[in-house]
Amino acid sequence: MNQSQAEPVPQPAAAGAVPQGVELRHLRYFVAVADAGTFTQAAELLFIAQPTLSQQIRRLEQIVGAPLLDRRREGVRLTAAGTALVQAARDVLTAAGQAVSQARQAAGLGRPRLRFAVPADLPDCLAVAAAAGLRAAAGAAQIALTWVETALDAEFTPIRQRRADAALGWLAASPDTLPAPLEAITLGQFEPQVWVPSAHPAARTGVITLAELAGLEVIHGPRRASPATYDRWQQALCAANPRFAFTDPPVRHSLPMMLAFAATASRPTGVLTGPAAATGPPPGVIGLPCPEVRGDLTPVRIADHPLTATAALVWHGDLPRPLQQMLFEIADSLTAPAAPRAAELISLTTA
Repeated sequence: MNQSQAEPVPQPAAAGAVPQGVELRHLRYFVAVADAGTFTQAAELLFIAQPTLSQQIRRLEQIVGAPLLDRRREGVRLTAAGTALVQAARDVLTAAGQAVSQARQAAGLGRPRLRFAVPADLPDCLAVAAAAGLRAAAGAAQIALTWVETALDAEFTPIRQRRADAALGWLAASPDTLPAPLEAITLGQFEPQVWVPSAHPAARTGVITLAELAGLEVIHGPRRASPATYDRWQQALCAANPRFAFTDPPVRHSLPMMLAFAATASRPTGVLTGPAAATGPPPGVIGLPCPEVRGDLTPVRIADHPLTATAALVWHGDLPRPLQQMLFEIADSLTAPAAPRAAELISLTTA
């Protein structure tokens, strides 16, 4: 059945009858549909057939005795009953998972688990330090650490949907604006690397204004790699030039290919990476000279740091306290005064 078609809601059990009890899978399926917004996407995330998912949701509605989802052509929305149930369902699923984990640990069958998401656009100076710290801390605390490589949107949906427990990523706004039950600690601001044609006036000074950059064709992206940062930076460039739009790179995650493509373009073309280095020279680090020319392109910096991204460590608020404490300690180590050395190293390697 197409999800855009109205699905009949089964009637509640007759008075005096004993309805079938709610199962954890009913709650897990219901939360997945509420988070995904469509039966199709939820079924893909759960790796089950859509008709099976629809059947189980209808069974849950029969047990409750009221519709939980308002089925519309563009997707689903929670009804009043659904809104009342969804958070309670999350709490039950979390409590059940933690109880099973604690029981396995008590029986010597398992260790606490942390699924950590790492987007592909993290700068090496941040990703390497975080990975090293996490591995050391997890090993010392006997925590099973699993790496999840995935793109993260502004609302850190993989964590909200419990496909990951924590992540390093980019905040679109203040940590206080993240949807519950997410928590976050900011780690600092980062800005992109910029490459422009060697014939451009900015190549001689090593500095380009935002308006000058918006006058070029700029290769950056793809958007799916970091939607929040991509949209915010494009908005800033459009403010300087309403006709501006990013050009997709020819090959994802390949700076040499992007530079080669820009160097042979028919019109003046620059390259903008994702957030790559800490904003401005960190304390105690001497500013590096203008890097060497690569082909027909020269790296420059943007005046006044108009394009930045705030790095943050984000986690689900329902994580067990020992895991949250470990994340606090990792965040402290990443923002400690010793961290500028890592920023210096990445500046040297990207020169």
